[in-house]
Amino acid sequence: MASRDSVLIDITPEVLLKAYACGIFPMAEGADDPALYWIEPERRGIIPLDRFHVPGRLARTVRSDCFTVFVDRDFDAVITACAEPAPGRARTWINGRIQQLYRKLYERGDCHSVEAYDGDRLVGGLYGVCLGRAFFGESMFHLARDASKVALVHLVARLKVGQYRLLDTQFVTDHLRTFGATEVPRPAYHKLLDAALVGAGNFEALPLDRPVPGRAALAVLNKG
Repeated sequence: MASRDSVLIDITPEVLLKAYACGIFPMAEGADDPALYWIEPERRGIIPLDRFHVPGRLARTVRSDCFTVFVDRDFDAVITACAEPAPGRARTWINGRIQQLYRKLYERGDCHSVEAYDGDRLVGGLYGVCLGRAFFGESMFHLARDASKVALVHLVARLKVGQYRLLDTQFVTDHLRTFGATEVPRPAYHKLLDAALVGAGNFEALPLDRPVPGRAALAVLNKG
């Protein structure tokens, strides 16, 4: 289900967070379309945190620390990269209005980025919204093989240590299925969401000021 807002309506960070609490999120039809659609899918993508799966080859990549993973080091660069066309994605749903909104959420501490670097070069990452004990994944990008996947592994480790209960992916792709992503009907999603909005997760349960080694992230996930 989707409804289109007026270009003139001012969507504030507070309105955006209330929408997430109701199971709704915004998208644009294209980068050049200033209007937003409010989306509430019939079936919602999630990754169950207790069943997150790391394929063996990826685990070796994470363990090798060939990418250094930082949190909130360059949020603007991440959302800008997520808005760029990519192979298999000629169009993007992230317009300038969305970028401004989520930057405001980031400034409030309600939105975070997880970033993978090759040396000093940002080569992959993701960003999403925190609310209660839910994390709503918005978008991810990569310029090097496995870079966004490594960022996702580090995100899930952080969410598990921080006592989060829900990782929302909005939709499910073949890429996300390899990690255990699944679809749930809207009523079931709302039950999961309501439970996750009770209490508050701790996104800082793992350090923010320095990289977490890949072995440490995998150790968290292997605890089950």
